[in-house]
Amino acid sequence: MRFKAQQSLHLISLGCTKNLVDSEVMLGRLQSYALTQELESADVIIINTCGFIESAKQESIQTILQASSNRKKGALLVVSGCLAERYAKELKEEIPEIDIITGVSDYDKIDSMIAQRRAITSNKVFLADENDKRVIIGSSFHAYIKLSEGCNQQCSFCAIPSFKGKLHSRTLQSTLKELTNLYNQGFRDFSFIAQDSSSYMRDLGQKDGLIRLIQAIDNLNLDISCRIFYLYPSTTSLQLIESIATSKCFLPYFDMPIQHIADSMLKTMRRGADKATHLKLLHAMRAVPHSFVRTSFVIGHPNEDEKAFLELHEFIESFAFDRVNLFAYSPQEHTPAFALPHPNAKITNKRINALNRTIKSQYKAHNTKLVGQEVDVIVEGVSEISEYFYKARLKLWGKDIDGEILINDSELCDAMGNTLPLNEGYYRVQITEYKQNFLFGKVLAYAK
Repeated sequence: MRFKAQQSLHLISLGCTKNLVDSEVMLGRLQSYALTQELESADVIIINTCGFIESAKQESIQTILQASSNRKKGALLVVSGCLAERYAKELKEEIPEIDIITGVSDYDKIDSMIAQRRAITSNKVFLADENDKRVIIGSSFHAYIKLSEGCNQQCSFCAIPSFKGKLHSRTLQSTLKELTNLYNQGFRDFSFIAQDSSSYMRDLGQKDGLIRLIQAIDNLNLDISCRIFYLYPSTTSLQLIESIATSKCFLPYFDMPIQHIADSMLKTMRRGADKATHLKLLHAMRAVPHSFVRTSFVIGHPNEDEKAFLELHEFIESFAFDRVNLFAYSPQEHTPAFALPHPNAKITNKRINALNRTIKSQYKAHNTKLVGQEVDVIVEGVSEISEYFYKARLKLWGKDIDGEILINDSELCDAMGNTLPLNEGYYRVQITEYKQNFLFGKVLAYAK
């Protein structure tokens, strides 16, 4: 009897962690395939694209072209995600080598599409729930949980609502079931994500849905750590901040992209909250003991004059966020800002460079203060920097975005005095050194 050889699959997930969750759903539907890191040998190649800003579009297009050129004869090339949703017609015309183009609606039908070698298209944006079996990528300890899809905000620069639609939240029960399922599989560290997490369940008639979620997870009495990404200023309240601050499971991690601070720009950007509101929320976050405050800014948005930029720069210098992401304004079709005069790229880059100098100086100061401290970390495996180091992050930090600690020493030994290997999990570590922009640490003990 001749057995049919197992086909292989190579998946590339681009863009944000919300995209990653959808990629994990696709892998869950395709568990009959053998995953391979070698694109050239794969029978099926899936590229889950990002199309949020111009640089992401270009990265997606280049990845598609490279995959098409390097695949073996007969390999199936599938393109999914935001770029495919926004520009399906253009992709068909410009890159006819793509075999299947599917957007953001049908990740759970990927196995049928590949079997039939054709796209399946529906109108409803896909939102994973507890019934969608995911293959978690990159960790056996940390997992992302998506709370909702779409967005009810009307930011001038953002095209997401135009192709992902209005806010669509999963139920509280569904979210709790997925968390419990992942916990039973051994996951202990969780990041909750959405386009606008602080609006969770507002479309279901619950104004304080995120507070209810925090309370419900605390009531499960699980030994876990959690953080929330993408709070929105107009839907974040002091009560929500207090709920995070007093939670048993949720860390005092506050990620609220505010995009600007000058009232003139907040109005132009249609952010729905003024400077005073932002300051009230940010100072409440900073007042929480051991809090970590992350944000992002769009630089060079139409109507950003020198006065508004200097106000932003002075604010960043004075508040000293723990982490800041900077994005150059990227004109997006079908957005209010697109009709405004486009900014001068040279001025935008100059402003970004000036802000980066301030931010890098603050980041260095934050890391220097850690030297000598004993901290709880999550060890994540062998570092990509060198096989002689383990990589870790502060328990408080977000995965892959807030920094890395290189572990080059450990006091954990067996009865014979041999150093024990470090598995993924919680450890107590002493930060021993900060040099050449790297933090180094020594493991002292296991931690919860």
